[in-house]
Amino acid sequence: MSDRVVPPGARRRRRPTKQGVVLSEELIVRTALRLVSEHGADALTVRRLGVALGADPSSLYRYFRNADDLLLAVADELIGRGLRDWRPSGHWRADLRDLGLRLHESALAHPQATVLSACRVTGRAHEIRAVEAGLGLLRGAGFPDAEAVRIYHAFVDQALGFAALDAANAALPRSAHEAEERVWNTTYADLPEETHPNIAATVPLLAATMRASAYPTALNMLLAAAEARLSVHTRRG
Repeated sequence: MSDRVVPPGARRRRRPTKQGVVLSEELIVRTALRLVSEHGADALTVRRLGVALGADPSSLYRYFRNADDLLLAVADELIGRGLRDWRPSGHWRADLRDLGLRLHESALAHPQATVLSACRVTGRAHEIRAVEAGLGLLRGAGFPDAEAVRIYHAFVDQALGFAALDAANAALPRSAHEAEERVWNTTYADLPEETHPNIAATVPLLAATMRASAYPTALNMLLAAAEARLSVHTRRG
């Protein structure tokens, strides 16, 4: 793609595409998400998007500077879907937990796109809303600004890190998941107590637990630690 983007007010296509639709940034992003979900990262090309939209690929230059600009829009769309219907209740810890779980769920709904974009900073509307909301919850709870930023940093990196890890796992073929299950149920289960007492004592729990995401547990631990730090600040204040 080129580095020439038409201003938003001038982007609307006057005539429908071959498939009878009018191009928009939202339609292009939704189509890109579908292509990546169905065909993987290699599907995110101007040519394939043009074919899927029934439009000349060059028309996409009116909306995005290049493929990376489109990827950032896709990443921001995933954040927006996580924020959909989210409303703070007034309880900062519960609200942060709910926000984190929603963002994680949204990421796992599109694992291929998440693997591509979880490490990126979009600077777009949905991400800005998420940053403002997270900091607002922490500052509103009484955390000093420096502490609020540190905790928010840990919160968002934890969410994105687990999103990338769990998305990569979700994107594996079924055969890979079946192979991992066999490892837990055979390789680990067969280790003798004499040489591996800790694994032998916990292997049924390992087999049942290790295949699921640890994000909810890690998030609860992070928020519990944050609440303990808030108690310290409150006593000092």
